[in-house]
Amino acid sequence: METHKPSFARLRVLWSFAYPHRRRLLLGLVLGLVVSAAGLATPMVTKWVLDTLAAGGSLATPVLGLLVLLVVGAAVSLWQWILLGTLGEQVVRDARRSVVGRLLRAKLPQVTVRQPGELVTRVTSDTVLLREAAASSVIGLVNGAIMLVGTLALMAVLDLVLLGTTVIAVVVVAALFGLLMPRLAKAQEAAQEQVGRLGALLEGTMRAIRTVKASRAEDRQDAAIGAAAEQSAAHSIRAVRLEATAWTISFSGINLAIIAILGFGAWRVATGDLAVSSLVAFLLYAFGLMGPITELSQNVTALQSGIAAAGRIREVEALEPEAATSEVRPLPVAEEGPLVRFERVGFGYRPDRPVVSEIELDLPRRGQLAIVGPSGAGKTTLVSLLLRFVEPEQGRLLLDSRPYQDFTPTEVRSRIAYVEQETPVLPGTIRENVAFTHPDATEAEIWAALAKVQLTELINELPDGLDSQLNGSTISGGQRQRIALARAILRSPDLLILDEATAQIDALTEAAVTACVTELARDHAVLTIAHRLSTVLDADRIVVLNEGKIRAIGDHRQLLATDELYRELVAALRIAERTEPESETAVAGV
Repeated sequence: METHKPSFARLRVLWSFAYPHRRRLLLGLVLGLVVSAAGLATPMVTKWVLDTLAAGGSLATPVLGLLVLLVVGAAVSLWQWILLGTLGEQVVRDARRSVVGRLLRAKLPQVTVRQPGELVTRVTSDTVLLREAAASSVIGLVNGAIMLVGTLALMAVLDLVLLGTTVIAVVVVAALFGLLMPRLAKAQEAAQEQVGRLGALLEGTMRAIRTVKASRAEDRQDAAIGAAAEQSAAHSIRAVRLEATAWTISFSGINLAIIAILGFGAWRVATGDLAVSSLVAFLLYAFGLMGPITELSQNVTALQSGIAAAGRIREVEALEPEAATSEVRPLPVAEEGPLVRFERVGFGYRPDRPVVSEIELDLPRRGQLAIVGPSGAGKTTLVSLLLRFVEPEQGRLLLDSRPYQDFTPTEVRSRIAYVEQETPVLPGTIRENVAFTHPDATEAEIWAALAKVQLTELINELPDGLDSQLNGSTISGGQRQRIALARAILRSPDLLILDEATAQIDALTEAAVTACVTELARDHAVLTIAHRLSTVLDADRIVVLNEGKIRAIGDHRQLLATDELYRELVAALRIAERTEPESETAVAGV
């Protein structure tokens, strides 16, 4: 997995998000250095105050110096805080837009193999972890290192003997930190992985909440999601313990050093080897050591979390996108010949297991073509090939007698409208859903499409009409199907693909929708993927698909007479021929 690549590679991912803001990052670094300089100067100015007091001089100048350092340090620190905070939020925004853009433009099979909830976690949770890592952690590490080195250097100016005691404490603390950081990073990465799994489980459960309740599975799903939460918490608690251990070591080590400095320094003052003002300044620097050490440890921790998130985001970055263009070229449209032709097309999601093979099929420019077959026959794969969700491994598809490869996916899809079996609605209003494919559609066009699927009366009764928000309580499953169909026929497409588009509507509405589709088929192509044969009895041609191959082609009566599988499908669903009595007898006798 990408998350196990070297940290240097994932640091480059962090830098890729920070790079567009490099000038402000540099300004933040400069501001941090000014704050560090003010902090380093304060103990020395304090020593100046004490020396002036001992000499009986005026305290106005050194006290003024302390005030200037305080004011400048506070103002610059405020500036840096706002700058880096704003920058961090912009990094999160850019990361989210980048990840969402790649997800939406990636090839469909690469996205559908992942759980939607887990992908949502990449956009929401993982990108937040980049905030500190990409925006301020590196600056914090630089400032902390400079503060640490500067503090030790000024300690050396004050007293080399006391410095030795301090350096021993710092080295011990750094060594222990070095031992704990890799374990801390692994715990944080594992915790974030479990957060992704938790998101996937919760998203899937809420999507199927009616099934969960009807199956009396609330306790089971609660236990499954709770187990993921427990796993995430266990890894996070381990990280907290490691972090707490590191902090305790830091705090205790520095405090022990301060006690040693106080005792040893008092002895040196008593012997006349060290001035009291120098000891006070040295102690101020010793107390101040907690600042850079804390800053270093915090930013190392944030950087480790960011690296773990970067590894997961890198997986999304690695998804192969479709053709980048969203423009549709003004290409000539043929008048004769099939709209789409399959020439010996084969495809499989695994190389050793083809889903469809040797498909030879013409989709005429007008009329209804239905594809039927048992589950797993390859019907959905044919739709995916038509819409260029996947590319054929053998053979080719032609659109207007030109290879599909001459068109971008956007150009192919601009000629096709697709109504899915599940007919999902998108967050937003009825207007936005109907006009989703053609956002520039006029209100008259939207109402005309809704009239064809018999939804105008329902929508007129809603308080907000077309601007009513769509949710589970606004419309039924059948009404959702009709909205999806209205979206598809808003501007008559060259090819309309219906994946059992009337499965959830009543008989009267189905008759109206069927009439609408029949009217569209007079001048355009309609392809119906049927799971129940009542929707294809009036099709001009029916294709029987089985085990990925075309078994037979004909109209309903021809197939009843010639194809055994078709007769079995009809008999299984107990659907009688609606035209001739002898056909009803044939069906009954199957």
